[in-house]
Formats: sequence, structure tokens, C-alpha cells
Amino acid sequence: MALTAFVEVKPDSHFSIHNLPYGIFKHRTDSTVTPRPGVAIGDYVLDLSAIHSAALFDGPLISGSDCFHQSNLNKFLELGRPAWKEARATLQKLLSSTEPALQNNASLRQKALLPMDEVEMLLPIAIGDYTDFFSSMHHAKNCGTIFRGPENPINPNWFHLPIAYHGRASSIVISGTDIIRPRGQGHPSGNSPPYFGPSRKLDFELEMAAVVGPGNELGKPIDVNEAADHIFGVVLMNDWSARDIQAWEYVPLGPFLGKSFGTTVSPWIVTLDALEPFACDAPNQIPPPLPYLAEKVSKNYDISLEVQVKPAGQEESFTITRTNFNHLYWTLTQQLAHHTINGCNLRPGDLLGTGTISGPESESYGCLLELTWNGTKELSLGKTTRKFLEDGDEVIISGCCKGNGYNVGFGTCSGKIVPSMP
Repeated sequence: MALTAFVEVKPDSHFSIHNLPYGIFKHRTDSTVTPRPGVAIGDYVLDLSAIHSAALFDGPLISGSDCFHQSNLNKFLELGRPAWKEARATLQKLLSSTEPALQNNASLRQKALLPMDEVEMLLPIAIGDYTDFFSSMHHAKNCGTIFRGPENPINPNWFHLPIAYHGRASSIVISGTDIIRPRGQGHPSGNSPPYFGPSRKLDFELEMAAVVGPGNELGKPIDVNEAADHIFGVVLMNDWSARDIQAWEYVPLGPFLGKSFGTTVSPWIVTLDALEPFACDAPNQIPPPLPYLAEKVSKNYDISLEVQVKPAGQEESFTITRTNFNHLYWTLTQQLAHHTINGCNLRPGDLLGTGTISGPESESYGCLLELTWNGTKELSLGKTTRKFLEDGDEVIISGCCKGNGYNVGFGTCSGKIVPSMP
């Protein structure tokens, strides 16, 4: 029998009982209530602290823990996959149409099931460190062609290791937060000094990010075939980029101010367990990766991704790209294993971005740098056009897996550009 929830879940909802993503919320109307963990089900948020206080988490790993009475999910992440599976099984049972414990308890149901429009979503984790990878071959090829020419667009090392840089955790914000246009230096023109002022080439990047669960001790790498046990789940991510600032600064040490002004993540963490039915083969890697990156099972996930832009002053949004997570060349588990191979210690709540996810066709490119070929083409948005983002533009990223009669989705990851500070 198919699993169904007693809570109404509309057919197009991202948050079916097969999903149950985790987030942190607070009441919009009651400022005395502290932020707390919840899961999304239909148009509701289930308050996990209320469920735990009612002793409905009766498994050995969760019942004695205070992880659902925290203002972030880090303590839950630290417990590891056995506890995550126990919590998921309990929640699916409690929310199912055949289980009376919550369904028939009117007072608890009123307390624990909150309409989404009555809550505000917050960053779900305390992010100690943030690393951004460069794992899409199509994106790497396009960027290389734009900046270096088509002869050798991808550096040889790219096919041997997941390239990454260390990002800025302090400027990661939750979906819906405005992004202030950054100021910085750009390429000089002729013999003039470098340009300084608001970025003229502000861009989005369609990414996803893995949320680290249990970490590893300093000096002890994580085996690539055990790496999935260290990944709690995945969020949507927009790693906003000032292309002019980035192009001038990145030689020789890589991205800095062109990236660190803002990174937006979606509020709901979709677990690897929820994504498992949508696992698919990862691309064949040529040359074969070195033994420490060679996976017994190398998999991606079939997650449809879409970007819409709502131009400043307009009510209508326009879809500008559609792609899929399964285009990634380097897998999440390879990224995590490579991150630790030198002994680097990851910690619960660390965030590992995939890098821009682009497909092979022009309509599946994951940023404006590619879609407008660094501003040499115009992108049509109804009655207006864009080469890069203008003040007032809003970018909305969404992602969803299509099951048999249900969805496992991520909701949206959105942000609006506001003018540079004077």
C-alpha cells in the first residue's frame, strides 16, 4: 500500500510524506517562542520539539536526546545515519493516515502542526566552514572557453580531482534575504587604473550543497565508499558572483571578494534517504579516478532544477534555464572524500557546494556568464533583456524529484538584488 499522510498534501506539493525535509523555524506572531527544528509536510511545518516533548520519538537514539530542542540542527546531524533513519521512520509513521497517535490527538496536533504562512524559516544549521566545488564539466568547459579559448578550455587537473575553494561561511543567508550589490575592483581599461565601484557583472550560480553530518578527526580521511554516511542531506544554493571583480582578482589565489558578499541557501534540507529512490548512475569518468576517489557505486540524483528571474518592476517571472543535478561529473561523495584526503577535518554543519550545475545545451546553462556568453548576448525577459543582473531583479531557484504520484522537492531558493551601499 502506498504511503499517505493524514495531513492534506496537494499533488504538486514538494513536501510529501516521502520527503520530510528538515529546517529551523520560528513563529511569526509569537516572539517569545525560540527557533526550533521542524519538518515540512504539505503546507505545514511539524514542530519536532512538541513531538519529542509528547514522547512520540520512542526509539533509543532520539528519545534520550535533546537534539530537537535546539535552535539549529547540528546536534541532530552529529548523531549520524542510524539516528536519522530512526527519526525518519518515526515521523513517517506518525504522519501516516493509518497511525492515530498524532492524528487523533487534537490538542497536540494544533500545537505541533503549524501552517507554513505562520512561521519564518531560518538558517537550519550553524555553518562553521563552507567549501565550493567546481564539479560540472559543462560549466568548466564553458568558462574555460569564454576566458581562455576553445583549444584547451579545461585544465588537465580538473579530470583528476574535484577542484574547490574555501568560501565565506559568515555571508551565507537564508532564502528571501536581499543581496546588496557588492563594490570592488574590476579590470583596468587601457592605461587607466582599475575600475572601482558597484559590480557591473552581477550573476547568480545555480548550485546545490551537501550538508555534512558526522565529521572526521584531524588527520583521518573519510573513505569514498563510506562518505555517504557523513552527508545528512542537500539544499539548493545560489552562490552569487560578481564576475568583473572575480575576473580581476582570481589570479593566482582564486575567488575572494567576487564571491564572499553573499550565498543563498534554501531553508529545507532534503535527506539522502529521501533522495535514494531517485539515485542514478554518475557519468563515466575518463581517465578513471585515482584509487582514493574510485567508488564501488558512483551515483548522482535525478533532480530537476530550474531558475526564474523576476525583472525589477515586473510581476511576472521568466524561466531562463532548466537543468538536472545528474549532470555533475564529480559526485557528492567524491567531493567529500577528496576534501578529507589530506587529513582536513570536517564538522557537523559544514556546507559543500557543488559549483554551478550546467547541462550540455544552452538552455541548461546554470549562470548568466554562460547564458549570455559573458555579456556578448542578451537574454530575453518578456519586455526587457539582461546581460547580467540589475538592481531589483529577483532570482528564484527551484528543484524537485518526480516520484510515482508524489514529489520530493526542495521548495525555492530566492534572493533580490538591492543597490550598492553608498
